[in-house]
Amino acid sequence: MNTEELLSKAAKALENSYSPYSNFKVGAALLSKRGKVYTGCNIENASFGATNCAERTAFFKAISEGERQFEAIAITAVNKDGKEEAAAPCGICRQVMAEFCGPDFRIVLKQNGEIKVYTLSQLLPNAFNIKQI
Repeated sequence: MNTEELLSKAAKALENSYSPYSNFKVGAALLSKRGKVYTGCNIENASFGATNCAERTAFFKAISEGERQFEAIAITAVNKDGKEEAAAPCGICRQVMAEFCGPDFRIVLKQNGEIKVYTLSQLLPNAFNIKQI
């Protein structure tokens, strides 16, 4: 699956965003090594700590279905004015990615209309993982 297709699936996923507090909708599409795509959206909560990001929603769906190997994730976002925004994963999402993905895992973002692809090691250098335990 190419990056445009993955971004398209992420954009579709953000339509289900529950974001009444931030009005910042985020969608994610996670590609497994077997070629299956798991989508997720951000789900906010009045108790902000209970909020879940789109990336973790996609990962948790995949993991709960037995998936353990991943190739890439695409992330899209729309601000309260309905305009596309660049949305790199937060630190917690990066740490979840480090738990299940190698340093070459690809993170696909659309920034200023341009597709950017980063590796996990670029966005989370020196990640804490099972090797430290």
